[in-house]
Amino acid sequence: MNILLINGSPKGKASNSLRLAKSFIEGVSEQHTHEDVTVEQLNVATMDIKPCKGCFHCWKNTPGKCIMLDDEETVIQKQLWADLVIWSFPLYYFNVPGLLKNLIDRQLPMSLPFMSDANRGYGSGAHESRYDMSGKKHVLISTCGFYSSEGNYDSVTKMFDHILGQGNYESIFCGQGELFRVKELSARTDQYLALVKKAGTEYAQGRISERTKAELKVLLYPKEMFEQMADASWGISRDASAQSSTNAGEKPVEQLPFDYIFTTQMAALYDKTAYDGKDRVLEMNYTDLGRSYQILLGKDGSKVFTDGSLTTTTKLNTPFEVWQSISRGEISGPEALGKHLYTVEGDFSFMIDWDKYFGPTPGSSTEASQNASAKEAGNAQKNPQMITMLLPWITFWTATSFDSQVGAMIVLLVTALMPLIMRNFKFTIWDRISFALVGALSAGVFMSGNGDSNLIVNLGYLAFGLMWLASCLTKEPLCAAYVKYSYGGD
Repeated sequence: MNILLINGSPKGKASNSLRLAKSFIEGVSEQHTHEDVTVEQLNVATMDIKPCKGCFHCWKNTPGKCIMLDDEETVIQKQLWADLVIWSFPLYYFNVPGLLKNLIDRQLPMSLPFMSDANRGYGSGAHESRYDMSGKKHVLISTCGFYSSEGNYDSVTKMFDHILGQGNYESIFCGQGELFRVKELSARTDQYLALVKKAGTEYAQGRISERTKAELKVLLYPKEMFEQMADASWGISRDASAQSSTNAGEKPVEQLPFDYIFTTQMAALYDKTAYDGKDRVLEMNYTDLGRSYQILLGKDGSKVFTDGSLTTTTKLNTPFEVWQSISRGEISGPEALGKHLYTVEGDFSFMIDWDKYFGPTPGSSTEASQNASAKEAGNAQKNPQMITMLLPWITFWTATSFDSQVGAMIVLLVTALMPLIMRNFKFTIWDRISFALVGALSAGVFMSGNGDSNLIVNLGYLAFGLMWLASCLTKEPLCAAYVKYSYGGD
């Protein structure tokens, strides 16, 4: 299978749309493991393709050959070679970039001058193709800077309806395209890239499913959240930008500090549905830069303050680079805290609930996947409970103190029923060890009668203490095996 990837971005290999296109090709390639897949990539930004002169030499003087000898001939030959052509480009002023439009205009040699009656489902006229293009497939993949792609690609689809025929191509259009270059947001954008790869796999199987198409249309972030991040990314204030537009040629607008931009974008990720009636103020103290910012997290959203006028509830003292690394996923927050790379003052519970305030956004495919997984799991086992381990021991010490043999029978019954009673919960190694030890001790009490039962009960206290002490020598002590789930798990 021959795949031609036309990268129409002026940014070349740094294109955001190109990342989506490559993920799609990866999905297609994995589905075609039984045959060779050859991918050719054309970066229009580095090619010599001049604008069409409209001289029509390619129709009447040198049929099929353009009078201008440049890289357009390569483009045409590669299209004839390809089984699948992927058009990758950003949205520029509601259409394709000028470089790519030049390439499209210069495809005139691929058509004959004679009018055609072919019905492409769109338009009121067409020209016959010079070559047999039947069987060739096309996919459009593009990102734009708006919060959504909906309603912004009308002129693009109309143009390709004319060129390829209505319904003769597939398309993946994604809003919030600039987020794909932000490493701190890779957890979200990587999920979308994985979805694009899935679309490629399904396309190779015959068609992209309606479910996948719907998931591809889910916003990366809610409109308000994205637009707040996008506005902050320019590094200038709205007032300064408006003022400079009336003073052309004067001193450039002063750029805002990068750490301020970063903090503002982080604040934009605040999920206001997590508001519980209490305003919180998170202070980011960048110790290496000597600057602090306060983020007010309230009912109506977030706001960054630079004057220190608010009363801080939680303060993070951190080098800026350390917090960037945490945001990018290069090091986990708990790990960095454990290594004393940053410190926390004030309400530490805010850090425990960090994901609640800055975690997966409502409506994201992440949340949708989690909800679907939870629904499919149905009766999935819950996190371990310490009572599972303690109850057999408590019953053993209590019941055998009244009547050793009857008590031992009660303990054996409780121990035997524990797996059934706690069947909806996961068991730890300490649960299983407790079941075994208590069962053995109870059997010993029952067999000894009333004679040596006190000795065996005392051995139970010793065994319990030794088990707890031995757990401290392991990577995960006994208590940690249970309480860790209150602090984010492993």
